[in-house]
Amino acid sequence: MKPLPNEIVLRPRFQLQIPKNKENVLSKFEGLKLDPFLVKRLDDHVFIKFNQKENHFWSPQLHLEIDEVDDISCKLYGVFGPNPTLWTFFMFVHFIVATLFIIIGIWAYSSASLDKNYHIQVGLMVLFVLIWFVLYFAGRSGKKKGKPQMQQLLDFMQNVLER
Repeated sequence: MKPLPNEIVLRPRFQLQIPKNKENVLSKFEGLKLDPFLVKRLDDHVFIKFNQKENHFWSPQLHLEIDEVDDISCKLYGVFGPNPTLWTFFMFVHFIVATLFIIIGIWAYSSASLDKNYHIQVGLMVLFVLIWFVLYFAGRSGKKKGKPQMQQLLDFMQNVLER
């Protein structure tokens, strides 16, 4: 496996070719209980996240999918990502901000076309651009806070696979 770059991307992905049977690899994660990790298996998917004590707002999780190549080997696909609830919330907020920006832009254009005052609308549009910057920097800050835990998840996965 190639090491992850120093600059962790938004949702880093990796692949591993494992010279073991798919069921053998999946069984290593089955019912595994090692603090501070919670491991869930659903068919060919394994989800690894932190327990409630170690979990914070920006904690990442690791999603593994194991596909059978042949009887003696399999391929593991891994994706690091944020908590799905947090990801959905961020996307919802971005959608609302974008929608309001477009609506206020239309309102400003209409006011300008009718030779009415449109300073309030332009001010609100600038405010929404500032909100986008705040969301961007909040996301970058969260990514930095989650980096050490991403490494912990990767190390945990590698230790389980080496057993």
